[in-house]
Amino acid sequence: MPLDKSVLNFYFIAMLFIKRGNLFQLLESLSGDYRVFVPSRKGDSIAFTTFGESEEDYVIGEFRSFEPLKAFYFLGREKVAVDFSPENPRNDKPPCIVGVKSCDLKGLKILDFVFMDEEFGDPTYIKTRTGGLIISADCTKVVETCFCTAMGVNPWPDTEYDINLSETDEGFVVEIGSDKGQKVIDDHTELFQESNKDQIHSKELNRESVKRHIEKNVQKKNIPPVERLKRIVRKNYESDVWSEEAAACVECGACNVICPTCHCFFLYDQRSESSLARYRVWDSCMIKDFARVAGGENPRNRLWMRFRNRFEKKFDYFPVVADEIACTGCGRCIAACPGKIDIRQVLEKLNTPR
Repeated sequence: MPLDKSVLNFYFIAMLFIKRGNLFQLLESLSGDYRVFVPSRKGDSIAFTTFGESEEDYVIGEFRSFEPLKAFYFLGREKVAVDFSPENPRNDKPPCIVGVKSCDLKGLKILDFVFMDEEFGDPTYIKTRTGGLIISADCTKVVETCFCTAMGVNPWPDTEYDINLSETDEGFVVEIGSDKGQKVIDDHTELFQESNKDQIHSKELNRESVKRHIEKNVQKKNIPPVERLKRIVRKNYESDVWSEEAAACVECGACNVICPTCHCFFLYDQRSESSLARYRVWDSCMIKDFARVAGGENPRNRLWMRFRNRFEKKFDYFPVVADEIACTGCGRCIAACPGKIDIRQVLEKLNTPR
């Protein structure tokens, strides 16, 4: 049954439905204006691939990708200026990222706070962030490292998306979260239909099931309640836990690179025969030279100090300055750490009286 356009006037409340085949038709159409990225299976992990470049096993639901969403807006190495020109060097099509999970959307709140400041905003980030399109999706599976609910995040998107997809057997229940998302629907009404009660019920059952599973992970690891985290980290500023846990760290920086909220960087200039370019590169607070200043002094020259700084910034500093905990519970740092450091275990130790 074709979609009645009058339904679209209630897009923040009404739910639509799109069949899987129609979704791929939609993405094909969006490829004209966007670089479309879709998650696909890579062994036991899920990673983003460019839509349509090859035959891929696309995975819209399931769990979060291995790489963080920030990698599309804040590149690991990026040219940000050439010969002091005011022109933005990044001139590719904006990204349309499909299957984004709630934990990554929470990470965007931190990045937006840092890079979209009215006075000191980053023009490269702002251009990509405002020009892009986010088609998010509910989680339909859970991995052992997931603990988003402990950080106050549901395993389904609540905000920060343009369109959200909730997977069912027949396709996807669609929710629209922005005017940009509304325009996409308006331009492709023939691909959508009104959702029915069974489809919406299926969506709700999945959400309840996934949330219960994650909460079991949280209970098993004894993660402290989110409202206590700031106090716990501040109270234990001089705790032995920092040096005990840091002893397993090899200073590789994987936890920073893989984290959806870590955003520190450094700048360097590179000259060629014809021009001078400035590059921005991701930095890591776990690396020894991170805090070193001119003259060689280093206020955090010990590994445990840098380890503590990472937690202090996520659970104390950002709640104060941005009213947001800078951890989304995605568990990527746990999976990426060669030293097997578990952020959940650190928080539990800090919460245990000694």
